[in-house]
Amino acid sequence: MTNAERKKRLTESRLYLCMQKISTYLDRYYLDAITGLVPGGIGDAATALFSLIHVYFALFRLRSVPLTLAILNNTLRDVLLGLIPFYVGDVLDFFHRANSRNMALIDGFLNDDQAIIHKINRKALQSLAMVIAFVLAIFIMLYALIRIASALGTVIFS
Repeated sequence: MTNAERKKRLTESRLYLCMQKISTYLDRYYLDAITGLVPGGIGDAATALFSLIHVYFALFRLRSVPLTLAILNNTLRDVLLGLIPFYVGDVLDFFHRANSRNMALIDGFLNDDQAIIHKINRKALQSLAMVIAFVLAIFIMLYALIRIASALGTVIFS
């Protein structure tokens, strides 16, 4: 199978078309930011689950670890921004558009866009470090949110 046939098969697959729809709904129609309004990080976690389709496509269909790391970086950054309390994170979520960024990376990789491929490869290690930092920051943010909610609950209900 030639590279052009493989690219055509991948871009016409149900998975690729599903990724495009998810990116459109979550970013262009702002469903990512709206869902992020659900308190306790539940909305942000739910929309992050939709990004797993990008991770799967990059890792198993395109077989690119650097691309997968870049996608995880975008996704975890989106979750972290959404967890910032007092609706600041939800406002930031309107502008971040992680799913569209992930689709741009995937499209650039599929189309052999040398600028994007060079960018992905150059930032692979940086993305790995950022993924680890984002996971830690998300856990710290969740811990802080639980502590704030507990303190507020104690003040309100005592």
